[in-house]
Amino acid sequence: MSDLLPLLMFLAVCAALMLGYPVAFTLAGVALWFAGIGILLGHFDAQLLFAYPDRVFGVMTNGTLIAVPLFIFMGVVLERSKLAEELLENMARACGRLPGGLGVSVVLVGTLLAASTGIVGATVVTMGLMSLPTMLRRGYSPQLATGLICATGTLGQVIPPSIALVLLGDILSSSYQQSQLAKGIFNAAPVSVGDLFLGALLPGLLLVVFYLLYAFGKGLFQPAQAPRILEEEKVSARRLVFSILPPILLILVVLGSIISGAATPTEAAGVGAVAAVILALIKKQLCRRKLTAIVHDTAKMTAMVFTILLAASVFSLVFRGLGGEAMIERFFHHLPGGVFTAMLVVMAVIFVLGFILDFIEITFVVVPLVAPALLAMGVDPVWLGIMIALNLQTSFLTPPFGFALFYLRGVAPDEIATRTIYQGAVPFIVMQLALLVVLALWPQLATWLPNLLMKQ
Repeated sequence: MSDLLPLLMFLAVCAALMLGYPVAFTLAGVALWFAGIGILLGHFDAQLLFAYPDRVFGVMTNGTLIAVPLFIFMGVVLERSKLAEELLENMARACGRLPGGLGVSVVLVGTLLAASTGIVGATVVTMGLMSLPTMLRRGYSPQLATGLICATGTLGQVIPPSIALVLLGDILSSSYQQSQLAKGIFNAAPVSVGDLFLGALLPGLLLVVFYLLYAFGKGLFQPAQAPRILEEEKVSARRLVFSILPPILLILVVLGSIISGAATPTEAAGVGAVAAVILALIKKQLCRRKLTAIVHDTAKMTAMVFTILLAASVFSLVFRGLGGEAMIERFFHHLPGGVFTAMLVVMAVIFVLGFILDFIEITFVVVPLVAPALLAMGVDPVWLGIMIALNLQTSFLTPPFGFALFYLRGVAPDEIATRTIYQGAVPFIVMQLALLVVLALWPQLATWLPNLLMKQ
């Protein structure tokens, strides 16, 4: 019975979320219900609930999590400054004569937008509104156009400064310390958000290369699906540089300060937020009314993230109190195949849960439950974090429940069938699965750069 309660608790949460109940209240409510059941059955110590205020205080004083509202603010400012519209127009003119040139420009702009904002939903919607009508008008096949937009929009999941990586970094840091203390290691090297940012760079850029080659190959071998834009007027080098320079500078300021050690991710987020405001002011896109809307959106998204985090703290506390963590550890250690099978099971579960849960819920609920057991088995925390981020990115793109597909469906013209969007996503799902396999076979793809730059 002691092993059954945590399992039923997890299934009850998933069922309630699928029925559409609010995430935060579902997590906390189900946890408290099962805590009560556990107390009645003698399987839960009610004194454990007194540890919850300490957890809340830990969240309030966590310096890493300050980066979340700052990165959200930076992303919202850039989204409303029309930076992406100008960049897409100029990149399309510069690349239009290449095979698949418009598709190539969409991938490049989506990459820069993902690296500047780190917010998946905003990137998909922005790219859908800006580039989808243009691509369809220029003769691109609906499948290719929608697939490119959905795929590039999800790059914000893995390309720094990703909100997902910030949250994952904080969770994995705590889980890693917990697993090392359980082994009796008290001076283990810490795992930081900066490590995850560096670890995600090479896999993220490799994924961008896959997308670029696919768009170029479509234009080269199937020009009817991705025709060249021959009549478009050329863009001057000066205009192109001035449209590319702002996001490049912003990326360099944020990531450069982290990589060089000049700033922590939280400090870099503050610098990025200020830089985004300066860019918006230079473009004269930041009036008082717009600034009010930006602050409102930032506060709304931040409140959602931290409400879920506090509710997830109740859930994980009760889950551990019911013996759930020990149950997972026993389950992993008894699996045939050891670490490989354990990772395979976790990746499969996270992939499926990505259909019904947002990355925030998975990060706060699922990762704290499975990460300590995997890290105790010797799994590298940076590699684990990048594998989870890529896995979630793939599930967000997979029909019929992928979040990115829903985002694009909301802004796509009515004549674009949902089935068309699903078909367009399939080649990019294959590319992302291929990258997951490559990363599983060569973990150094994620660990080499952090070890080189952050462990010196």
